[in-house]
Amino acid sequence: MASEKLASKLQRRLHWEEVDGGLQPAPRAAPVPEPQPQPSAWAPTARADAELSAQLNRRLDINEGAARPRRCKVFHPYSEFPEFSRRLIKDLESMFKLYDAGRDGFIDLMELKLMMEKLGAPQTHLGLKSMIKEVDEDFDGKLSFREFLLIFHKAAAGELQEDSGLMALAKLSEIDVALEGVKGAKDFFEAKVQALNSASKFEAEIKAEQDERKQAEEKRRLRQAAFRELKAAFST
Repeated sequence: MASEKLASKLQRRLHWEEVDGGLQPAPRAAPVPEPQPQPSAWAPTARADAELSAQLNRRLDINEGAARPRRCKVFHPYSEFPEFSRRLIKDLESMFKLYDAGRDGFIDLMELKLMMEKLGAPQTHLGLKSMIKEVDEDFDGKLSFREFLLIFHKAAAGELQEDSGLMALAKLSEIDVALEGVKGAKDFFEAKVQALNSASKFEAEIKAEQDERKQAEEKRRLRQAAFRELKAAFST
C-alpha cells in the first residue's frame, strides 16, 4: 500500500514544474484548431438556383391548382391607396363582396366570369386568366380585395390597355361620382384624375360619416316618437 501511494505521489509530481521557487501546473499543449471548410465559389449560384427552382415549382403548382395560398400581411386600404377616398373604397368593397359568391375574401375565375357578364363585357376563358394575371401579386390565380383595388389604381394612373378586360371592368363599374366628392367630374376616370391631384381628407370624411350616422339616428328617434304618439292617439 505504501509503495502504491508513493508511486501515485511521484506521478502527480511529474505534472508540476518549479517556477520562481513555487510549484505551478505544467502548461498543456494548446489544442490544434480543426480546419474550417472554406465557402465554395459556387455557393451563391447554388442558392440562386434553389430559389429559382422553388419559384418555378410554385408556379407549376399554381397552374395545376395544387398551391397553398400564402399568408399575406395585414392590408390597410386607406393607407395603401391614399388617392382613393374612404367613400370610394367602401363602394368598391361592397362591389367586391357582391361578386365574392364563395364569401372567402377572393374573386376566383368563375366569379370574375359572372362579374364581367353582369357588366355587359363577357370575356373568354383565356381573357379572364389574363385579367387575373395582370394584377395577381401572390400568384394564387384569384383576386384579393387589394388586387381588386389595384385594378382601379392602374386604370386611374393610365397603366391599363384601353381594350383590356380590366379597363372594361373599371369603366363599367357603377361608381357614384357624386358620393366620391369630386365636383364637376363626368365619369369615374375624370374623378380619379382629380382625386389623384388633391390631398386626402380623411378627417373631413370621417366627420361626414359621423354626421350621417347622427342624422340617421335622429330620424329613427323621430319616427319612433311619432309612432308612439299615433299609437297613444288610437288608444284613447
